[in-house]
Amino acid sequence: MTVFDTEIDTLAGGPAGLANYRGRALLVVNVASRCGLTPQYAGLQALHEEYADRGLVVLGVPSNQFAGQEPGTADEISEFCQVNYGVTFPLTEKVDVNGPARHPLYAQLAPTPDAEGHSGDVRWNFEKFLVAPDGTVAARFAPTVTPDSTELRAAIEKLLPTG
Repeated sequence: MTVFDTEIDTLAGGPAGLANYRGRALLVVNVASRCGLTPQYAGLQALHEEYADRGLVVLGVPSNQFAGQEPGTADEISEFCQVNYGVTFPLTEKVDVNGPARHPLYAQLAPTPDAEGHSGDVRWNFEKFLVAPDGTVAARFAPTVTPDSTELRAAIEKLLPTG
């Protein structure tokens, strides 16, 4: 079983169909609208626009587990993302990324260590997981690693065909 076999719903409801992304790289990010890191939405949208044609899918996964910074309903989250950041990349339902109710997607992602060796629980909003086209978790990035960082972009470039 890979990330692409995991069932998760879209923010609007209904299956997100991660299997449809098989063969593409996937950047999974737990997002929140009331966080100091929320401006990263703009960088994530920029990555989506720059790399979508080469096979990258940015997937935002709202979670309210960190200081209650994503309290909104699905409609509120969607409106916030569109109005403030022009988000067009897919967003999933709001889920738990840690603890006993951790979503199966994060059960697959969390064991992957980042560059500092941290694995296990997600530390904060905007932690990033890069999934290879074959569904294996290729890399993990701390919340403070921004979407325009050299290390994240290099990891994405390594997984995508040259374009």
